Amino acid sequence: MIPLSRHLPGISSLAFGCMGLGGSWDSNTTTAEQHRHAFSAIDAALANGINFFDHADIYTRGKAEQVFGQYLAAAPAKRAELFIQTKCAIRFADEQGPGRYDFSKDYIIRSVEQSLTRLNTDYLDLLLLHRPDPLMQPEQVAQAFDQLVQQGKVRHFGVSNMGWAQMQWLQSALSQPLLVNQLQMSLADIDWLEESVLTGLPQGSNKHFSYGTVEYCQQQGVQLQSWGSLAKGAFSGAQTQTDTERATAALVAQLAEQYQCSREAIVLAWLMRHPAAIQPVIGTANPQRIAACAGASQVHLSREHWYQLYISSRGAPLP
Repeated sequence: MIPLSRHLPGISSLAFGCMGLGGSWDSNTTTAEQHRHAFSAIDAALANGINFFDHADIYTRGKAEQVFGQYLAAAPAKRAELFIQTKCAIRFADEQGPGRYDFSKDYIIRSVEQSLTRLNTDYLDLLLLHRPDPLMQPEQVAQAFDQLVQQGKVRHFGVSNMGWAQMQWLQSALSQPLLVNQLQMSLADIDWLEESVLTGLPQGSNKHFSYGTVEYCQQQGVQLQSWGSLAKGAFSGAQTQTDTERATAALVAQLAEQYQCSREAIVLAWLMRHPAAIQPVIGTANPQRIAACAGASQVHLSREHWYQLYISSRGAPLP
């Protein structure tokens, strides 16, 4: 294991994303086959040294947490070996309103209690707020976090999809440090790099990131996690759509042969090569692909190869 954070010792350098567990995003109950599928994926993650599991209360409408909880019910001794993270604050449309985000104290606490029940555990190692709520009142979040800590229900906190100013504003009210920020980052989703490289240039898009978020997290000791890390397999086996994707996929394959590893390992190692020590969240539930991803922690790309991949993905030379 690579130590990722001074606050979170003993966690694996990769996280297993549980969004693919539990079947479909509807109210149907999980089947025996879906249980087997989930259990084999969890076992494969553990067998490959991945002990960090990323959930959200909305994944397959709660069934991802539920089937994971059934795994723990069958093997309760394993709970101490696992680091379980879940997210809350996205609400589906219902009789009360449209799809929305909710950082209110009561909703956060209720969401955590429901997740604990589904996961069949007494505590969460880490709770993330899933997406920024424009109506956020930091004092309410602080009250919720304090209560959850005092009750022993949550040990650590973080956020997802937040810019640095939002994090700073929220942190100003909290007693606990924000330890994680999970962002969309991959060899295909490179806005987080472009915003820094193209600072001051008119062609910089800066579409999805608040400038300086990566640097802020590094400065504050916040663990960056990447969702969408494998770019839906665009560079490791899935059918590519554009000339740029095809060229990058060919380069990934070439480097995989050179480094004697899987294509998935190259894609993830590219993220992990960044000084922020990014922790990729892998979304595949295929045991073979999980094993292929696990090799990323053994690959250290050269500076030249890292830049080759970056420039190939952006489809143009650096300015």
